[in-house]
Amino acid sequence: MRLIRFVSALLLCMGAAQASTPVSASAPAAPAARLDHILLWGRGIDQATAVMAVKLGFQVRPGHDPGGVANRYIRFADSSFIELLGITRPDPAFDPGMQEDQQALKGGPGSRTFGFRTASLDAIHRSLQALHYAVTPFFTGPDSAKPGWRLFAFDRAPLSSNTFFIDYAAGYAPDQFDPANAGDYRATREHPNGARELSAIWLVSGDAEADRRQLEKMGFGHAVPVKLPEVGAVGFCVPVGPTALLALQPDGKGVAADTMASGGPRVLGVSFGVDDLGRAQRWVERGYERTLATYRGLSGESFLAPTRDDLGLSIEFHAIAANRAPCAGAMEGQAAK
Repeated sequence: MRLIRFVSALLLCMGAAQASTPVSASAPAAPAARLDHILLWGRGIDQATAVMAVKLGFQVRPGHDPGGVANRYIRFADSSFIELLGITRPDPAFDPGMQEDQQALKGGPGSRTFGFRTASLDAIHRSLQALHYAVTPFFTGPDSAKPGWRLFAFDRAPLSSNTFFIDYAAGYAPDQFDPANAGDYRATREHPNGARELSAIWLVSGDAEADRRQLEKMGFGHAVPVKLPEVGAVGFCVPVGPTALLALQPDGKGVAADTMASGGPRVLGVSFGVDDLGRAQRWVERGYERTLATYRGLSGESFLAPTRDDLGLSIEFHAIAANRAPCAGAMEGQAAK
């Protein structure tokens, strides 16, 4: 049951970032939201941590280990994050959702779930109900005695990868934040590779148009056609606040086709904006002991880290460009044609 799947996986998320600026609750046709985080399974929690920290240059923060499935966090200055998941014992206490993930991923690394963050959670919930989406009730955490998060998911996933909508209470204190230790809090968002923001999540399926239609129905319109030769994919770039959701499908041979053939629809990749692209590139080249080429991507000058075997998805790093719209590269490509 997908309800169990989403709630059980997200109950691990005990320390997410604080919500961004509140928005109007009266605009369900154009929900004010951004991409919040992905749930990324590793072959083991220490393996995933080592790849993220040593090969890629991220700072990984501690989490919890309930029932033999541990989580850890990679947090960014824009308040987004990655939640790493890994099995820590031979007989983990899987709930049905975790079991479904592991079956789909065949025990390997990868991601099948991501979240939208919005301060208009109630309005979007009502809007999706009115559109006859099978939304769940609201769930809260970490407990009712203190501020935390609220979320709802779907009993039947509308997109090719699973998703949920989440909001964080004012005063929620991730990472045991104490105003007296503001410097410590900021330091947890600093990464040796210079990563500052999660800018895009890439979905892959056999039908990018179906995902585009669902996103438009849910209120995320203005899709722009895109072509990503670096991974052999075509599809659409859909702006989600300051972030972009890419709905893709294979376009001939390449990583997208290989991913679909080996495991089906999932998160194909994630894009991160960095302060210094050269520094990030040098770090990853040292980590993987190979030379990596840059290319002009949807977010400007970029390079792909060769993480598919390690993490089950691709990681793109790009230089941060101030005031650049999330799908600007896709729109520039269309204008050039």
